[in-house]
Amino acid sequence: MRQIFLDTETTGLEHKLGHRIIEIAGVEMRNRRLTNRHFHSYLNPERDIDAGALSVHGISREFLLDKPRFADIAAEFLGFVRDAELVIHNAVFDVGFLNAELTRLNMAPVEEVCAGICDTLRMAKDLHPGKKNNLNALCDRYGIDNSHRTLHGALLDAEILAEVYLAMTRGQESLIIDLGDDKANGNETAGITPAGSQCRAQLIRRASPEEIILHEQLLAAIDQASKGQCLWLQIENNS
Repeated sequence: MRQIFLDTETTGLEHKLGHRIIEIAGVEMRNRRLTNRHFHSYLNPERDIDAGALSVHGISREFLLDKPRFADIAAEFLGFVRDAELVIHNAVFDVGFLNAELTRLNMAPVEEVCAGICDTLRMAKDLHPGKKNNLNALCDRYGIDNSHRTLHGALLDAEILAEVYLAMTRGQESLIIDLGDDKANGNETAGITPAGSQCRAQLIRRASPEEIILHEQLLAAIDQASKGQCLWLQIENNS
C-alpha cells in the first residue's frame, strides 16, 4: 500500500476567489513505513498574499518571487502522487486548491491521478466527536511531539500528519503481524508461549460486553472514515 501524506500552504482561504498554492509537500509511506522519499516545492503565486494567511505560514511574496510556478512543477508532482492514496487533513481544502491549479493548466483533477483520498480530519471527527481535531490537538491527544511547529509549513505538517495517521490507526498492522507470528509458530491461540522460548506467557484478559460494544463502535468509525479499508473488520469478516 503506497500513501502520500500531503499538505499545502496558500495565499488565502478561497481558491474560487483566485487564491493560489505557495507551498506543496508530500511524504511517501509504503505499508505503514515512511520511505524517506518526499516532494516539496515553494511556488510563485503571481499575486499578493492575504495578511491572515501570512500570519499563519510566514511565507512572504518577496521570498517567492524567484520560485517556480505551479505549471513548472505540475508534471513532477503528478508523477510523485500517481496511483497512491493521498492522505490529507481537511482534504476538501487542499484538493480544491490542487484542482483549481490543474484546471488552469487544462489538466485532469487529482482524483483521476491518485488511487484515492483519505481525509484524516473527517476520520478524527468520527473517532473523537465534539473535540478539537486540528493537528496540534491530535498531537497532544496521541503524545506526538510537535514543539518544533511554530508556524505552518507544508513539509513539516505532512510529516506530522503521517505520525498522527499512524497513531489514529495503530493496532491494525500489529494484529496482522501477531496473527502471522502465531501461525508461523504453530500456535492458533494468542498468548501461548512456544516451547523453549525465553518469553513469559502473557496473561489473557477477556473483554467485557461493554468493551466489546465500544470496540465495535470504534471499528465502525474507522471503517466509515477509511471508506471500507479497516483491516480489523476485513480480518474478522474473513475469519
